[in-house]
Amino acid sequence: MSTPYPFTAIVGQDDLRLGLLLNAVSPAVGGVLVRGEKGTAKSTAVRALAALMPEVPVVPGCRFSCDPASPDPACPDGPHAEAAGVSRPARTVELPVGASEDRLVGALDIERALSEGVKAFEPGLLADAHRGILYVDEVNLLHDHLVDLLLDAAAMGASYVEREGVSVRHAARFLLVGTMNPEEGELRPQLLDRFGLTVEVSASRDTDERVEVVRRRLAYDDDPEGFAARWAEEEGALRERIAAARVLLPRVVLSDGVLRQIAATCAAFEVDGMRADIVMARTATALAAWAGREEVTADDVRQAALLALPHRRRRNPFDAPGLDEDKLDQTLDEAGPPENSDGDDQPDPDGGGDDDGGGGGGVPPQADGEDRTPPQGSEGDSPSPAPEGAPDAPGRPAGGEQQPVASAEPFRTKMLSVPGLGEGAAGRRSRARTEHGRTTGARRPQGALTKLHLAATVQAAAPHQRARGRAGRGLVVRRDDLRQATREGREGNLVLFVVDASGSMAARQRMSAVKGAVLSLLLDAYQRRDKVGLVTFRGKEAEVALPPTSSVDAAAARLESLPTGGRTPLAAGLLKAHDVLRVERLRDPSRRPLLVVVTDGRATGGPEPVALAGRAGRLHRSEGTASVVVDCESGYVRLGLAGELARELGGTAVTLDELRADSIAGLVKDVTAAGRAA
Repeated sequence: MSTPYPFTAIVGQDDLRLGLLLNAVSPAVGGVLVRGEKGTAKSTAVRALAALMPEVPVVPGCRFSCDPASPDPACPDGPHAEAAGVSRPARTVELPVGASEDRLVGALDIERALSEGVKAFEPGLLADAHRGILYVDEVNLLHDHLVDLLLDAAAMGASYVEREGVSVRHAARFLLVGTMNPEEGELRPQLLDRFGLTVEVSASRDTDERVEVVRRRLAYDDDPEGFAARWAEEEGALRERIAAARVLLPRVVLSDGVLRQIAATCAAFEVDGMRADIVMARTATALAAWAGREEVTADDVRQAALLALPHRRRRNPFDAPGLDEDKLDQTLDEAGPPENSDGDDQPDPDGGGDDDGGGGGGVPPQADGEDRTPPQGSEGDSPSPAPEGAPDAPGRPAGGEQQPVASAEPFRTKMLSVPGLGEGAAGRRSRARTEHGRTTGARRPQGALTKLHLAATVQAAAPHQRARGRAGRGLVVRRDDLRQATREGREGNLVLFVVDASGSMAARQRMSAVKGAVLSLLLDAYQRRDKVGLVTFRGKEAEVALPPTSSVDAAAARLESLPTGGRTPLAAGLLKAHDVLRVERLRDPSRRPLLVVVTDGRATGGPEPVALAGRAGRLHRSEGTASVVVDCESGYVRLGLAGELARELGGTAVTLDELRADSIAGLVKDVTAAGRAA
């Protein structure tokens, strides 16, 4: 077993360390979600935390880690007779992104259940993580149904497995830690709310601190055991402090004044539901215990708000995370300070001394008057402003380019889907064969049986009962009789936007409406769990503004800063999109593409631009790419060029008005399959 990197040797990252330590003190806080760029010690800190957790007493031989002092009466390995327990280190169980549902919650041996009538249950990762740490790296890439199962178990403290009338329940209480890089896609707001705390991490810009990070990492890689030995004393002190805080926690007093401050803060920031209030109360209590106090102070409430509220204020992926600290201070003052609040005792994430300035929580503490805006380049930044010296009024600088215009308000769009039946990643757009959904048939299992089709299994076994010597009432079932249920659900697609940014689209009011429409489609893609890409064309060429990604907020940022002007190289845009789709088919052949071309249909520049655009459209059509053209033509006189382009693509054309879900222009339009219009 490899030697973990010492927790106390981590340089900086005060918010990250404090969030993890508070959950170690009080697992009821509800876990922590760590958001940040790659290479910021997220995984290192989580794995290092396990070495600080107190040892766990367990019932010998119990696969579900029952506590001998109070064993679970419903434990599948029980009932447990009174016996002396054994102690073992707390586990850190990692849930891989590609895990199956059976690997997470456990699996029943369906064959034995049918043929022998016994509950043969193989525990999953939730059972392994009971009374330990469950770590999910890249939790934003985990399938939605697995995230739902995971968070339900974390909230209820138990895992339930229900299969064909056979039911198993076991305790599953663990410290849940998720890490994610926002550039690779966001979690849905409903799932964000289920994490107790969220911390934002980024690499330090301080040269000395970066040097120390490299120095310590190289020393650890050269001699892990020797490096860990040099930090053993600090690790032991921090371990003792966690144990002392756990003992103190039940004695911490949460006064009515503190509760009023918590409630007023959650109301002022308009968070949904009551989970935020409860999490803030538990976090403030843990902060007091961590500081060695028996009473919660106003500073604890403020720190708890910075850890528990920022992620609960996001309504969609385009909202910047964070909390207005000036508003927070004003709200706490108006709610009135709790009694006996002196604010002198600040939590110390290291537990090593008073000279460490780590306060943690959302945004690091700053001196009065210091700029509180996020550093340039951090996630959540708004799109870059126009270059210095750009004209304020609409105009055409050199080359006919206009400065970017703001998008109109997004709206709910109609459903656009790829026809046919796919087998791509789980999502919410197009029909697909999936592990979850309505049952549509049965087949012989390929590999392990996961979803039994009971009726088909019985039908397959029934003709052979006499030959198998059936004597009693039970059905004699063999492996060859088992049938896997085939199910139909929804998949996520690759939605590739091809946006016309030429001079014909450059009228400010028109381009604002176009950006609003694309932003609305991006929001729809986020909700349906699609990958998105963005190709733009203007002037003499097309460019890939954003390669296919799961981060729709990155696509929105590129869209907002999109300049316009110049000629309309429509063919170049379509050919660039073809190149992108060709590469993506090699990378992920099961994910079907949906091409969304946003244009008025005009094509200018170069020899025979209209004919060349038509040939590029027919190229997409010949490869079966589903497509839709969003017709941006305006005015009383319409040329219908976008409709002509849609026919060349073998797709459908919709106007901006028809794209709205509440439009009365017509019914929902599914994208026509390429080739069907031939």
